[in-house]
Amino acid sequence: MDFQSEDFDFDSLVQGAIKDALKERGNVNILIAGATGVGKSTLINAIFQGNMAETGQGRPVTQNTREIKKEGIPLSIFDSRGLEMADFDSTMKELRTLVSERRKDIDPKKHIHVAWICILEDSRRVQDAEQELVKMLAEYMPVVAVITKIRSLKSDKGFRDIVQTLLPLAKNTVRVRALPEEDDEGNIKPAIGLKELVDLTFELVPEGQKRAFVAAQKVDIALKKQKSHGIVAAAAVSAGGIAVTPIPFSDAVAIVPIQVGMLAGISATFGLSIDHSFLSTLVGSILAGSGGTLARRAIVSNLLKLIPGVGSVLGGTIAATTAAAITTTLGEIYIAVLEMLFLQNKGEPPTSKEVGDAFKLKYLQLTSSS
Repeated sequence: MDFQSEDFDFDSLVQGAIKDALKERGNVNILIAGATGVGKSTLINAIFQGNMAETGQGRPVTQNTREIKKEGIPLSIFDSRGLEMADFDSTMKELRTLVSERRKDIDPKKHIHVAWICILEDSRRVQDAEQELVKMLAEYMPVVAVITKIRSLKSDKGFRDIVQTLLPLAKNTVRVRALPEEDDEGNIKPAIGLKELVDLTFELVPEGQKRAFVAAQKVDIALKKQKSHGIVAAAAVSAGGIAVTPIPFSDAVAIVPIQVGMLAGISATFGLSIDHSFLSTLVGSILAGSGGTLARRAIVSNLLKLIPGVGSVLGGTIAATTAAAITTTLGEIYIAVLEMLFLQNKGEPPTSKEVGDAFKLKYLQLTSSS
């Protein structure tokens, strides 16, 4: 297939789609604070892709706070320590300077968007330091109290109510067990509260950072689908707009840039690390026909087979409703494939080969049966 033609430069199209998708996704910044042994690293690894607390790159931003990042994940974790130290006052001063200076930045991507304050359930108490920290941070961002290492749903004994009473500025209190545990009888007790924490945080982060948070977390695949459905709907409207005046089938390739941009946006929203090679391979998988041959307009003609009543347009025109339906079908197939792969991988991103192979298989199954 030769996309390097008078229609458009395919390499430039792919590069532009990636740039736009990553810009739209943005970055989200989360501050996590808590005493030593409260389980912050375990919580980070349980909720976010890439085993960030162990494999991410950290850099100090204050004496007791470090920023953790990992290539391809649109997230910065600000891990604050020292709540039980004798020099807590200086720790608080440094932290206030950090969050206030970032809050003043004209670029909202530099702000710290939400804070998690972790409190160990077994401690059965809220420290003065934790109360002061919540009060200070709430001036700059939403704060969530997270009770960690809970033993069971029944082990609370009123502690959550105590936390909420002593931390009135926290938006809510969530009890979590980050990892499954085996009890004395050998029964596996599942993780608890992770989805609740993810969904609450999603509601609290600013609109411009929601897509980045959705991409970075691995707990709630439904959130990734929800945001991706919106991308598909917008792409369908754009494709339909091109075809308001019915376009000859010979020119139907005009909707391909919209579809490539849609695929890039969905990939970024699911948290895939996208580059030119990945997106080119993905489109190639879509366009691969039987025997590995590639047809110049297969991205349109094969999708037409999936839409009842429109196969006869092959020699005529594509109307707005048909262009929108083609784009929607393509996007929804891709979302279904990514959902399957992410669930199989327990929320971690599949490889580009896994994505390409699974999409090609699903796509060819549908086109051959239609």
